[in-house]
Amino acid sequence: VQLQASGGGLVQAGGSLRLSCAASGRTFGIYVMGWFRQAPGKEREFVADISKSGDSTDYADSAKGRFTISRDNAKNTVYLEMNSLKPEDTAVYYCAAGPDTYKYTKWGQGTLVTVSS
Repeated sequence: VQLQASGGGLVQAGGSLRLSCAASGRTFGIYVMGWFRQAPGKEREFVADISKSGDSTDYADSAKGRFTISRDNAKNTVYLEMNSLKPEDTAVYYCAAGPDTYKYTKWGQGTLVTVSS
């Protein structure tokens, strides 16, 4: 599977963005999907993930209550709805796919999110 992330941009603090990650191929539904981010000068960190069927999700503490991950297996797409954005959310956001949680084998190219104060 190949992953293409999009939807990043510049937004003011308190604003919202929705990221999308489109996957190629017909096997999207066999992958756990995750979102990660990497801020300048920092290591990549986990943001959220969603099970193969979409019935289970997990979030980093920094994302709980503000971000929502979802997927549409018919469209081979996973989303990350981000609300109440903060300057510290500024990062390149990556989507990833894998056979299980924390076993990601495929990565998208990243999309930049910049939150201004």
